[in-house]
Amino acid sequence: MGWSTPWPGAVLDRRLFGAQQFAGVDYLQPKGDPGLFGPDSMAWRVHDNPVSLAVGGIAAVILELAEPRVRTGVWEHSSFRADPLSRMRRTGEATMVTTYGPAAAARARIAAVTRMHGRVSGDTPEGAAYRATDPDLLAWVHVTAVFGFLAAYVRFVDPGVGPADQDRYYAESVPIGRAFGAEALPRTVAEASAFLERWRPRLAPHPIITEFLGIVCAASPFGVAGRVAQPLLVEAALSILPPWAEGELNLPVRRFRRAAALPAVGAMAALADKAPSAILRQAYERVGRPFPRG
Repeated sequence: MGWSTPWPGAVLDRRLFGAQQFAGVDYLQPKGDPGLFGPDSMAWRVHDNPVSLAVGGIAAVILELAEPRVRTGVWEHSSFRADPLSRMRRTGEATMVTTYGPAAAARARIAAVTRMHGRVSGDTPEGAAYRATDPDLLAWVHVTAVFGFLAAYVRFVDPGVGPADQDRYYAESVPIGRAFGAEALPRTVAEASAFLERWRPRLAPHPIITEFLGIVCAASPFGVAGRVAQPLLVEAALSILPPWAEGELNLPVRRFRRAAALPAVGAMAALADKAPSAILRQAYERVGRPFPRG
């Protein structure tokens, strides 16, 4: 199948990733290049739904902002407060490149992010020094992202994902985390749970978490309709956090809103499967595989 005719999912791509949806990356070439994961990977499976990716990403950032050094680095060296949509689009586009792009493009994106991290350092308001290249902090950011993406996918897209495949997703992520500079990464769900538990004493509630939730509730690449849906995605993200997070991080508790949000987010995820990203379809074509959803 050629790509002279736009696929309907390309409209979704433009909304999610903006004008730079492909950012110079040719997802069709070189032929046969599996990228860093390949079509049989759990990453290609877990990352293919934009709704669960959004939910998992929000959950990850909540946990990241609970760690003082990560929180200060993100909040003081990021455009999120001034231009949340652009920041969200860049993050989503980077995930697509490193997952579905050809290997050279994925490695180039990792190198670019690493160079950016090299410019981020400082001290927290409490006086603790931080560097964005610190392997310890990179491990926290990596694990929270893997945790969030997988938890959201299992909850809202495919509850039938078995323990072995969940472990495989963590194991697949380790080389990518190491490429970014992280070390001592978990390879299974059990190891990830233990990792989160070890970091738990370092975490604390903070007004920036509340500010983040307010921003993400109001910012959507889908205009007015999207802004209606955004609070539902936030509730979904809160629902997949570790059980202790709600109380220990002073997160909002809105039981009735959450009860309404979870089935709605599930329906949104199912709808998103009907208009898959052009990026995904091109990646499958590049490796000579039929797209798994017809």
